[in-house]
Amino acid sequence: MNKQNLKPASLVVAAALLTPVSALPSAAEGSPTAENEELIEEIFVLGKRRAYQGNFDDLEKPSADQIISEDLLREAGVISLDDALDLSASVARQNNFGGLWNSFSVRGFSGDINLPSGFLVNGFNAGRGFAGPRDMVGIETVEVLKGPRSALFGRGEPGGTVNLVTKRPQFETGGDVRATFGRWDQMRFEGDFQTVAGSNDEVGLRIVGFYEDAESFRDTVETEKLGFYPSITWDMSEATSVTYELEYTEQEVPFDRGVIFAEGFGFSPRDTFAGEPGDGPIDTEVLGHQLEVQHNFSENWSLLAGLGYRDTEFEGNASEPNFGSRQTYFIDGRTLSRFFRYRDFESDYFVARFEVAGQFEMGSMRHRLLIGADYDRFENSLFIQRFRPGGIPAGTDISTLDPAEYLLLDVFSPIYGQHPLPVPGPNTDREEDLDGFGIYIQDQIDLTDRLQVRLGLRWDDFEQDLTNFLASPATTIDSSDDRFSPQFGVVYRVNDGVSVYASYGEGFRQQTGQDFQGNQFDPNITEAAEIGMKLDLAHFFDGVRGSLNVALFDVEQSNILVNDDRDFVVGFFSIDAGEAESQGIEIDANVAFDSGFNLWFSYAYTDAEYTSSNPDADGFGFIEDGDPLINSPEHQLNLQVSQSFEIGSMPVQVGAGVQYTDERAGFVTSDFTLPDYTLARFFGQIKPTERLTLRFDLDNAFDEEFYTNSFADVWVGPGTPRRWRFTAVYSF
Repeated sequence: MNKQNLKPASLVVAAALLTPVSALPSAAEGSPTAENEELIEEIFVLGKRRAYQGNFDDLEKPSADQIISEDLLREAGVISLDDALDLSASVARQNNFGGLWNSFSVRGFSGDINLPSGFLVNGFNAGRGFAGPRDMVGIETVEVLKGPRSALFGRGEPGGTVNLVTKRPQFETGGDVRATFGRWDQMRFEGDFQTVAGSNDEVGLRIVGFYEDAESFRDTVETEKLGFYPSITWDMSEATSVTYELEYTEQEVPFDRGVIFAEGFGFSPRDTFAGEPGDGPIDTEVLGHQLEVQHNFSENWSLLAGLGYRDTEFEGNASEPNFGSRQTYFIDGRTLSRFFRYRDFESDYFVARFEVAGQFEMGSMRHRLLIGADYDRFENSLFIQRFRPGGIPAGTDISTLDPAEYLLLDVFSPIYGQHPLPVPGPNTDREEDLDGFGIYIQDQIDLTDRLQVRLGLRWDDFEQDLTNFLASPATTIDSSDDRFSPQFGVVYRVNDGVSVYASYGEGFRQQTGQDFQGNQFDPNITEAAEIGMKLDLAHFFDGVRGSLNVALFDVEQSNILVNDDRDFVVGFFSIDAGEAESQGIEIDANVAFDSGFNLWFSYAYTDAEYTSSNPDADGFGFIEDGDPLINSPEHQLNLQVSQSFEIGSMPVQVGAGVQYTDERAGFVTSDFTLPDYTLARFFGQIKPTERLTLRFDLDNAFDEEFYTNSFADVWVGPGTPRRWRFTAVYSF
């Protein structure tokens, strides 16, 4: 992809997903009361719903879910998925592969740190692959579904599931365009437009898109990206509707491993780019399709079926800081040594699913049932070439090293382009195909007017083919496995405003690669239990809408990949022998007052550590029982407040936010720690006319120097300094 192919697209489109029957009401909207439960049943029959959700209000769910609404995303100035997930204290940033993908942990646990985190889009797996970091244009709601969800979703991340709900037609005409200009020459355009068609307005159309070009506080780093997300819904009859969505995104993003840390010298300057501008950007591209059909058989039963296909591409060069004995910065705290890699990644993901949902009564008990099946196929191709210099003998004078061989760079006075592009050699050339089929059932039973029990079970059968093209001749390893995933929950509704719950669930995540004997690894297994209390604040206070949730959780993980303890002379291999545990408490509140004051509060205490001793799978040291999990803060907090009022007849809104992240382990098996940080942000917006809105955002208002994530002490992600943005929105 060439830069000239990124056409400025101030085309962008519109609007919001039909409120699904199964969606949790956001806390700001409050929870349903007994008086409108009958209405909810009617919406369940006639409205749109999403897979895996069921027909439950928040007080009936035995889980601590967070629903981050579009209004909150706007108030917090969110543009990227990383920024959105910062609003949840249960989520922590992980190694983002030089800014090229989204990686996060939930309740201390992440998936494979060498792959993007798996997230869902409308229930379809979309985190797999190499599409670049996810932009929030076209996203209406972010759902943080805590705890393992394999009993419904199947293979997934261990600590929880993130589901993005897209903007779909609302069968109205209108939209908006917005232009943002910010520090470091940020220029961003978004558009959202929708309309209706057909003789009876039975077809809804929506187009959302964006274009952005921006420099960075990192010298020479510039990104350019565009996205286009049209959707169409056809209400074929009162009982049947069909929705199609397209996802297309192109991005040009330099591979930026961040800064480097050395004991006695500290961090390298946060504005110094450790790569080479001459390497060019990494080009990423994604083309995705989703098709869903919903049919209501009756007032109590409906069918939801869907197909999804997603193709991603990732290609480019990168110069990256060396590790350990090859790193000159550890010697003088000034000179950086690097290695070079060329990457060409491709992935294809296909999924098909159907689900029947409904309710019936048996005796005095009501049953709400989900029964479904799904099939998915993930094909992943990795091609890497690498040039890497040798180690540096102890006592070596750095001035005697060949700058071209070690790709040396002075981090305090960088001069780029001093060395010719290295000629890399073979490193990785493999293809991996993962196929899986699953069936699931969930039944939530009303034992009494106040007591409900949830039972769920899923069975998965999956296969893996791994072909290594570097072997001569190429070798293919075939393997298969199956897995049962149960869930159990109980909810007691104290009154219309309070419920308490307890739940247990198991989850698993398929692991890529092979062991010394060429066998597939057993799945990574998660077992989790939690208890919690939920309050619907509207039940207790006049003029208040919202919720308060408190949860205590315990999560155990096994079959974590660690180093095989056989002699390393035969090579580096892994075994599934590691174990870890996470325990903690979460307090989440989302409150709206009739006075126009809104509050979002999220706090988590997470004690996540290894519970076994093993060599680290990356080969850098030894994991001790009790070592903390990487990038997992014990304390994390996010607070957002806003106030709406009028000056004369002109609507005004002002707000502020605070995020606190505790110190974290920055390198497995090392004492390297990322420092804690506190960020403050402010915003204000006015609406001088009915159609025009003007907004100002100030992020990191006190210019805190902070670091968001790391893979090692040589790959540390620096946070963004103070940043301002001005946005104008025109609605029509």
